[in-house]
Amino acid sequence: MLVYQGINNNYNMLQTFLFYLLRKLASGIIKKYHPDVIGITGSIGKTSTKEAIACVLKSKFPTRASYKNYNNEIGVPLTIIGVKQSPRRSIIGWLAVLGKGISLICIRDKEYPQMLVLEMGADKLGDIQYLTSMAPCNVGVLTYISHAHTEFFKTIKKIAQEKRIIISHLQRDGFAILNFDNALVMENANVTKAEIITYGFKSGADYQVSDLKMMATDQGVKEMGLNFKVNYRGNSVPIFLPGSISKSVVPSVLAAIAVGGVYGINLVEAAQALKELAPLPGHMRPIDGIKHTLLIDDTYNSSPDPARVALEVLASMSLGDGAIRYAVLGDMLELGSETLAAHRAVGFKVAELGIDYLITVGEASKGTAAAAIEAGIDENRVASFDLAPEAGKFLQDKMKRGDIVLIKGSQGSRMEKVVKEVMAEPEKAKELLVRQEEFWLQK
Repeated sequence: MLVYQGINNNYNMLQTFLFYLLRKLASGIIKKYHPDVIGITGSIGKTSTKEAIACVLKSKFPTRASYKNYNNEIGVPLTIIGVKQSPRRSIIGWLAVLGKGISLICIRDKEYPQMLVLEMGADKLGDIQYLTSMAPCNVGVLTYISHAHTEFFKTIKKIAQEKRIIISHLQRDGFAILNFDNALVMENANVTKAEIITYGFKSGADYQVSDLKMMATDQGVKEMGLNFKVNYRGNSVPIFLPGSISKSVVPSVLAAIAVGGVYGINLVEAAQALKELAPLPGHMRPIDGIKHTLLIDDTYNSSPDPARVALEVLASMSLGDGAIRYAVLGDMLELGSETLAAHRAVGFKVAELGIDYLITVGEASKGTAAAAIEAGIDENRVASFDLAPEAGKFLQDKMKRGDIVLIKGSQGSRMEKVVKEVMAEPEKAKELLVRQEEFWLQK
């Protein structure tokens, strides 16, 4: 036992020293190259917003965005240094990372990006302060504040206090890009000295969306997409997002257009750039399923608000004769004392929306199943499993032509394994699904 504790203590000391070195190197690189830093945080929508902003900015400027979901005390400095793959426990790999960081400080890299678009996550109090002290932002984007990671923050107020640092640390010449539709975001707007720019669906937003329509045909996912208009100071431009089916992506696009406006990219130019924006794996991505079905892959992560939105999208999808809608829902993690109530609320929502069949994965989601039955769903149309592959095999047998299947859950639920079981082209899993790296496949 004492030997184990000694090893563990040594590992923690090495990890702390590594964090220190990464922070020093990242700070030194920022001070040397002076890139404009666009920092993004929020309870949901960070990765989609990061990708959309990068898509717009790179049309005019040398731009680097956070790799994958590298948004913590390791991921952010890796992005600043320019390392796409974490060495994990490889000492040689970390020496190479540190060597590259030192080289960037000692020898000027003429190709270093002018713009850094950094996703900044927070699992605990102090995370955003840590990241913004390493990479102070010129532009801070606050996407949405809601119940996520409440296991660690305990209350929504503490979540808001942490997230708003992304705008409270900005200087007077900075810009705070805020989601006008989220009351908790706007309630915290007074903490910033920077110029505020808002976006959203509601009237009063600086960048406002209108005329939102989903385009779909019977030709499969290639013909699907979202059409809408973005209105700003009397000007309006149409936007088409191929492959997108949920309005949840629209705020990310609006934030990107707002950031583009800060840097002189007009509406037309931003709209043109956004044609290159592809749906992210696991983010409400439509995928062709077996037996000529449609899958809605939302397996990247889950929390109560996004789960509700995803179910509403599923309920709104048109069905052919005899086809039905399936909701395959995995556990929502890190909700602490709210776990049971949150899962039951999702079950009630499934019943309220008239979803035809509910399949759950995980212990907490049994509460979702129970609540759905209480609310009136036939218990013969509810099935619960402990593991994702079991649910996938069950779904394989049930599905028939024209059915639409929503698959969603937190990262730990591994719901992408359900998608892989029922997608029409599983050989494209590495291209289309989340968590297909060897590290994840071994778990």
